[in-house]
Amino acid sequence: MRRDHRPYWLKHWQLRFRHWRARHFLLPQFDAVGSEPEIMDPGSVHVFGRKIRLGDYPHLISTPDNCIRLTTLGHRGKEAGITIGDYVLISPGVRISAEESITIGNACMIAANVYISDSDWHGLYNRARPFRCTRPVQLGDNVWIGDSAIICKGVSIGDNSVVGAGSVVTADVAANTVVAGNPAREIKKIEPRRRMITREVLFADAFRQAHNMDELDRMLLEGNSLRGWLRSLLFPRRGD
Repeated sequence: MRRDHRPYWLKHWQLRFRHWRARHFLLPQFDAVGSEPEIMDPGSVHVFGRKIRLGDYPHLISTPDNCIRLTTLGHRGKEAGITIGDYVLISPGVRISAEESITIGNACMIAANVYISDSDWHGLYNRARPFRCTRPVQLGDNVWIGDSAIICKGVSIGDNSVVGAGSVVTADVAANTVVAGNPAREIKKIEPRRRMITREVLFADAFRQAHNMDELDRMLLEGNSLRGWLRSLLFPRRGD
């Protein structure tokens, strides 16, 4: 579809139903959830294990064909944990798997199909024995991970750093650094004295932002009708 044919009232009630689904079915699976979580499709966020925590204003974008998966698998009595900070964006297809500890700082952006793991899961020589070679992973504040990147065990990524799309990060990344490649290498430095605008500014006035989004929906969906929406689904035309 080229445009949204839904009437405003229908989209409004669909959004309310989505929020209800998230509160009723998804969010109770987390050990802790902060303020105002935004979950685009609660049914395609899969949570397995304990000690998985979300901070304030998390934004999880997932689709039925590209799920977000958050998994903790403790071993030998240990409890693994995933801690996600405030204002974090997680995109479709992201997989975060912890056997020990994965910590993601505030205002991080994690693009589609990123994989973050703190374990090799099997030994190099003994591949019948799982949960080997485990070291914690830590992402600082305002880290940006590009599409399809892989963050390996034991990696620490400093504040404001960027990981290029498709990169495989096997070693620590200093703050204010851009890395790319397989294995990832430094390609640029970020000027730390330059003003950095993070995702936090999007939520400085959450009420005003929600009001503005609602007004935008009213404008874009003006003139749409239930009959027109059903027609677009059942009998689509060129240009729909």
